[in-house]
Amino acid sequence: MVQVTQSLLHALRRAMTIAGLALVTALSGCAADDTVGTSTTQAPTAASTPTVATATPSESPSPTPVVTTETVTETEAIPFEKVRRDDASMDLGEEAVTTKGVDGVKTLTYEVVFTDGVETSRKLVSEEVTTEPVDEVTSVGTQKPPPPPDPEPEPEPEPESGCDPNYAGGCVPIDSDVDCAGGSGNGPSYVNGPVRVVGSDIYGLDRDGDGIGCES
Repeated sequence: MVQVTQSLLHALRRAMTIAGLALVTALSGCAADDTVGTSTTQAPTAASTPTVATATPSESPSPTPVVTTETVTETEAIPFEKVRRDDASMDLGEEAVTTKGVDGVKTLTYEVVFTDGVETSRKLVSEEVTTEPVDEVTSVGTQKPPPPPDPEPEPEPEPESGCDPNYAGGCVPIDSDVDCAGGSGNGPSYVNGPVRVVGSDIYGLDRDGDGIGCES
């Protein structure tokens, strides 16, 4: 009984060894086939040249410009004007600056566009006169000087002794009657004219009444 059992065990072990060897052989064959196939596909031929891939650097994108808008206020001078005005309180031909000129101020508001901090455009939004200019005034005299006074009349010369004081410009003698020399009168005394009647024409020498006697 014991011998039969040992014989069976020996036969079983042998069968298992043969089966294991067959399995190992089969697996080795598959591995060899895989190795041959891979080597045939990947191995380069003698005439082929290996290709080296070169990386091309990509260009960096341009930065986006920064655009801003600001409100800017500026002032501008308004020049004053010069005017001349007549002044009757000043003498004719006299001139003087009576009001000093002052410039005005104008405020301008702009909308300004900046690109990367640099001004690229501006637009006028509003304009306002904040200070009015003051005109420079020059006063011009128009008052005429008063006319010179009339000359005082020359005093009448004192009548010569023996001359009638009613007449001047010639000596009219004092007599009962005096006529113009060269006239038709009969005297007894005569006078060469012309003479002015400054009083009463007692001798009738001024016949036309114009104040002058013995004109011819």
